[in-house]
Amino acid sequence: MAHGTKLVIYAALVGNALIAATKFVAAAVTGSAAMMAEGIHSLVDTGNQVLLLHGMRRAKKPADTRFPFGHGKEIYFWSFVVAIMVFALGSGVSIYEGVHRVLHPEVVTDPVVNYIVLALAFAFEGAAWWMAWREFSRQRRGRGIAETVQTSKDPTTFVVLFEDSAALLGLIVAAVGLVLSQVLEMPVFDGIASIGIGIILALTAIWLAVRTKSLLIGEAAEPALVADVTRRAGALPAVVAVNEVLTLHMGPDYVLLNISVDFADDLPVGDIEQAIEALTREIRAAHPRIQRVFIEAESRPS
Repeated sequence: MAHGTKLVIYAALVGNALIAATKFVAAAVTGSAAMMAEGIHSLVDTGNQVLLLHGMRRAKKPADTRFPFGHGKEIYFWSFVVAIMVFALGSGVSIYEGVHRVLHPEVVTDPVVNYIVLALAFAFEGAAWWMAWREFSRQRRGRGIAETVQTSKDPTTFVVLFEDSAALLGLIVAAVGLVLSQVLEMPVFDGIASIGIGIILALTAIWLAVRTKSLLIGEAAEPALVADVTRRAGALPAVVAVNEVLTLHMGPDYVLLNISVDFADDLPVGDIEQAIEALTREIRAAHPRIQRVFIEAESRPS
């Protein structure tokens, strides 16, 4: 995982911690449910960034006898936990607080304080979002947003990006709720805004959970890598046919490769060993992410 990714997470961590403290103070002063929901959202995001950093640190642990393929999937697990946290704490508490304020509306005092806090939060959150977007754009390499997210094997950047995007939308909803509650003199809109923030967080959390679950189960490497490995294996004079190429991401930068090939029947054992060794070196040189290579000698299926 790139240094830029870690920098994005640290920026989001500091920004969300400061924003959360500011929002909670504003919520205590004004009694705004929407501001309280936003404070909870920022606090959850702060905790999530800590979990992502923890996952990145754990994923770097070397392989051992208990985990012979390393700990790379730790980052997938903790990214999934982040999605659950957003749903359970961020969304759940925001919706609960909003429903309570809809049933028991209270007039928001000192709304100017809320507007100032929302403006500052939007500026800080916008800066964090821009850093996450720049890192995400660097990883796109000309691909579309949806394609990049679907094919990315490093969840940290898009998790932070989508969290920050949800935060910006939440700030807009909170501002609209405050304006409507003040202009129309209907404090119920403050509670409705809190429910709206909770729904945004729920949708974000569900999407992140689905995406990170797929990575946690185990995804194959991109088709271009598989095709290149197939081509290299098939180009060996000793190989009659490539039966199957299986890949599995054990982490963002760790691919496990298994190849089934049919060697020429009249080939001596020593030549087969040399062919396997040469193919392994070539594949690892071309694709450093492939850290483990298993080559099976099998007859071509009839």
